[in-house]
Amino acid sequence: MWSFLFPKEVFSEMRLAIKSRSVLLPQEGISLSSLRPAVLYIKNGKIEQISGELDPKFTGEVIDVASDVVMPGLCDTHVHMNEPGRTEWEGIETATRAAAAGGITTLVDMPLNSIPPTTTVEALQLKRALAKKTAFVDYGFWGGVISGNKQELEPLIEKGILGFKAFMIDSGVPEFPMASEKVIRESLPILAKYGVPLLVHAELESPVQMKNSSVRSYSNYLASRPQKWEVDAIRLMIQLAEEYGAHVHIVHLSAAEALSEIEKAKAKKILISAETCPHYLTLKSEEISDGATHFKCAPPIRENDNREKLWEGLNRGTINFIVSDHSPCTPQLKKMELGNFKEAWGGIAGLQFSLPVIWTEMVSRGLTLEYLSNLMAQSTTQFLKIKGKSGKIEVGMDADLVVWDPEALFTFNESQIYHRHKVTPYLGKKLQGIVKKTFVRGQCVYDLGKFTGPLGQEVSRL
Repeated sequence: MWSFLFPKEVFSEMRLAIKSRSVLLPQEGISLSSLRPAVLYIKNGKIEQISGELDPKFTGEVIDVASDVVMPGLCDTHVHMNEPGRTEWEGIETATRAAAAGGITTLVDMPLNSIPPTTTVEALQLKRALAKKTAFVDYGFWGGVISGNKQELEPLIEKGILGFKAFMIDSGVPEFPMASEKVIRESLPILAKYGVPLLVHAELESPVQMKNSSVRSYSNYLASRPQKWEVDAIRLMIQLAEEYGAHVHIVHLSAAEALSEIEKAKAKKILISAETCPHYLTLKSEEISDGATHFKCAPPIRENDNREKLWEGLNRGTINFIVSDHSPCTPQLKKMELGNFKEAWGGIAGLQFSLPVIWTEMVSRGLTLEYLSNLMAQSTTQFLKIKGKSGKIEVGMDADLVVWDPEALFTFNESQIYHRHKVTPYLGKKLQGIVKKTFVRGQCVYDLGKFTGPLGQEVSRL
């Protein structure tokens, strides 16, 4: 029986063992498959031992999932839970339930669109108190950089904020105004001092030539936010990252034209990273009908050729990982009855289905579970630099796990949705991969439609 780091404790002291014929483990050598039979022994929320077979002396609970895949739980660093203040849009309980049902074991909440936004210590403490009572998975918080809150940045870091978010364009909500270059420059020395990242919505507005005046035309909406806006913003942020030695992270990258700028910056060892999202990797503008405002997001979903280049950027490591940018609102704000792209709220809801949406696309491209786990669990967790989590199944790390069947097929319908509202562009799609169980620190928080909790805890930086 092979094992990793056999513990000093006797088996009877361990409380849980998870057994599967298909556990995704870190590679030990090029000749070994990373998907193989294993037993994970868990104690006090941590993986205590990884063994090749169940020891007959073990007297704790055993969960045998047969051939279902046991994989590191996903980590989604870009979620809008919208509580307090706009809880009718979403909410911590509903968002984290949906996350658990989607195999997500850790998420990080964006500082908007809640009221108040997380731009002060007082607002952070309010949100923290709510999450402590209602979160089903582990969570953290991003703070906000806006005009006038420079004095709040250091106290927020000292209170446990993981990093900060800034908009280089109108955010869509008045309480979180865009940050000018001057405001961003004022923030970067503070963030660099503490080694926390600045997450940037990178669009710099400039005049555009519209194709037509129709508010129902998707091509018109797409033309209204050209790739140039993202490229210009990213060039500026690369310059500032180099100037201040600060880590700048580009959120929800949609413009493939910016990839060469990021590649050149990384080659110069500038602290720049980037993410993209399932909607940019699986949807294409050519298939979005006029009036289909449930597809509206900012930056927009672009052409198929652009989508293919984003996949190339992932393959080259230019884009670091995939996250949901779960940005829900009430159905009324999507203006679906009018099909008005100008007035509709721009955001995609779908964190619960990030795993099957991306996996379905990956299967069609011949990509592997290892690749999936790296982009949605390991890379995101390591970006956060949080205690006790690595995004891998390793001894000593939190037992954050998803048990799922990557071969199972299903058609996505409204009855399966756990986030608050049913508006999402993925409805009706045939997807591959069904989540069966989700464990957060060794506790089964989701089991085939049943939830246990709330059991989530706030994460902290190393």
